Amino acid sequence: MAITLNNGFQMPMIGLGVWRMEKKAIKDLIIESIKIGFRHFDCACIISFQSSLAFTNFDIVFTKCLMFCAADYKNEAEVGEALREAIKTGLLWNTDHGHVVEACKHSLKKLQLDYLDLYLVHFPISIRHTGDSSLPPFINVFELTPLDEDGVLDIETNISLETTWHAMEDLVSMGLVRSIGISNYDIFLTRDCLAYSKIKPAVNQIETHPYFQRESLVKFCQKHGICATAHTPLGGADANTKRFGTVSCLDDPILKGIAEKYKKTVAQIVLRWGIQRNTVVIPKTSKSERLKENFKVLEFELAKEDMDVIQAIDKNYRSNIQPAKFWGIDLYA
Repeated sequence: MAITLNNGFQMPMIGLGVWRMEKKAIKDLIIESIKIGFRHFDCACIISFQSSLAFTNFDIVFTKCLMFCAADYKNEAEVGEALREAIKTGLLWNTDHGHVVEACKHSLKKLQLDYLDLYLVHFPISIRHTGDSSLPPFINVFELTPLDEDGVLDIETNISLETTWHAMEDLVSMGLVRSIGISNYDIFLTRDCLAYSKIKPAVNQIETHPYFQRESLVKFCQKHGICATAHTPLGGADANTKRFGTVSCLDDPILKGIAEKYKKTVAQIVLRWGIQRNTVVIPKTSKSERLKENFKVLEFELAKEDMDVIQAIDKNYRSNIQPAKFWGIDLYA
């Protein structure tokens, strides 16, 4: 099951996130996920998908998110090794930043690719460039981000989002990228991007789940031909609960009741709900059984009345609060 982007390319409706995975587990997990049928891998800074869901030859194409700060995974070798074994091509996950064209070319070189299929602006903000050549392994991007003397995000004031977007468009004209998109943009920033863009963003990757449905933003994106992708489709589950003390929608009694009705897990119900509202979902798991369970959401449908019940439990509750925690500034204010 795939969604067609506004330029004609297709992206699978479900993917796999690999953030915070154990380094030694990544290789086997990616190989297994490919065998199961996954064709969309999200490492926050790099996403892969293919235009056809056919399993033949493990054909996968890569996309890259433009980050404004340093990499936080440092598991590129393991991801790349797994993909090389699976698809017989040297594909390497990487993050980079700096000037857009320079960063993209650097990523292409490290990924051993001629072009990227999707390049995303990760956050609607530019901060002081630090480079990544001296970063230790497994650093946390949010903790490493440069702060000023007051402990607040060191924001660049001479680079506008419009300037960044036009540089992103240059990547398309140069043949380095097929599609470009945005991430963590609200309605107003998305509207502005549509106003000054020559090439519309193909994707807006955002946090959205039953407790944070963002119906207005999702519908606005879809109305204007932008694919809404959920980077936290399960609300962060236990990981965000442990990290930030946030509440998980997976513990909601209403969702548990629906899961019992369909004889599915709560996570499967939540992911299926996301897909049926025409959003792409990219859950993270490091467990083999969960991989299989997540992919099986393509095998059933929720009745309209159950979709309506889930819509009614929206709490406008953000669970992914890292910017405020580590940057000394509420990026979403």
